[in-house]
Amino acid sequence: MARIHEGHHSRHLQHCTAVRFPIKGLERLKEAQFGLNAALVRLSLVKRILTPKIIITMNTLKRNIAIVCGGDSSEHDVSMRSAQGLYSFFDKERYNIYIVDVKGQDWHVNLPNGTTAPIDKNDFSFVLDGKAVVFDYAYITIHGTPGENGVMQGYFELLHIPYSTSGVLVEAMTFDKYVLNNYLRGWGVNVAKSILVRRGEESKYSDEFIEKEIGMPCFVKPAADGSSFGVSKVKNVDQLAPALRVAFMESDEVMIESFMKGTEISIGCYKTREKSVVFPATEVVTSNEFFDYDAKYNGQVQEITPARIAPETAKRVAEEVSRIYDILHCNGIIRIDFIISKDADGNDKINMIEVNTTPGMTATSFIPQQVRAAGLDIKDVLTDIVENQFKC
Repeated sequence: MARIHEGHHSRHLQHCTAVRFPIKGLERLKEAQFGLNAALVRLSLVKRILTPKIIITMNTLKRNIAIVCGGDSSEHDVSMRSAQGLYSFFDKERYNIYIVDVKGQDWHVNLPNGTTAPIDKNDFSFVLDGKAVVFDYAYITIHGTPGENGVMQGYFELLHIPYSTSGVLVEAMTFDKYVLNNYLRGWGVNVAKSILVRRGEESKYSDEFIEKEIGMPCFVKPAADGSSFGVSKVKNVDQLAPALRVAFMESDEVMIESFMKGTEISIGCYKTREKSVVFPATEVVTSNEFFDYDAKYNGQVQEITPARIAPETAKRVAEEVSRIYDILHCNGIIRIDFIISKDADGNDKINMIEVNTTPGMTATSFIPQQVRAAGLDIKDVLTDIVENQFKC
């Protein structure tokens, strides 16, 4: 009994001696394996639960778009009206839209609840409900400085934020009417004859010289500005000095431009990687001396879309708009103003007045009118322009 017991005990001891620690190690290994398996199961469950949510979240992410408006020129209020128009046009199911008012050093977001939030100029972001909102895209609708002369474009280039307008050089060039006209003249574009007068150099050009070189009537306008601020139609030399004073209130450089008699039209265009779209032209008819601020924004004008011009002329105008767009390497929507005059043989002659790279976008502005006349939806046009920036 004892031996049996001993034997049993001995075997037990031998067994315990030989395998006691391996058994504990095995148990620990099994426990670890069990724990690992349980963890893997939990991870698998978490993955199955969370992955669809992540995908849904990714699929429902919206780009944050800033409508950048305001500016430092006389066109500030016009720009704000364009911003409101754009806000109403954008596809809000696809994008988060914010209006960013820029004036001097005061940059802020106008929030839907009527409050504002300051823009962090270091990265063009703002804080909403304790979280930073970073913009994916800037739709610039500042008419005048700093949004139409390349300054704002340079800022966004530094931050690598895509934007709606042409690049820095193109914006700077198109903002200066005198420079643009002389550049495009070299490409065979018909433009009015003009001279440039800088502040403090008015005495360089006598009234007689201006009358001989440019003729009467003529236009005196700021070389760099828009919405017809500071523009005067001068009918005789006695009106030159007052007109220059008005123009110098808007710009340090003034252009004196010959008068072109004819039909004034305005026509918009945009291009993407897949398409080139030239809108129907709008004919501008006003009882005012010219298409001035009141005519543009206070209803003192008749706007006819499409313009009442010959089909062949309309085709030539559309081709010229597309050509100028390509010459300048434009981006987004532009609008070009023309005068259709008659040459010595009575044929239509296409003369460019100016290129607008941030055209007005109120509900009654030319571009929305032309989009409707083309049978397009302005919401789709804006989506085309934004998404084109994100295509490789």
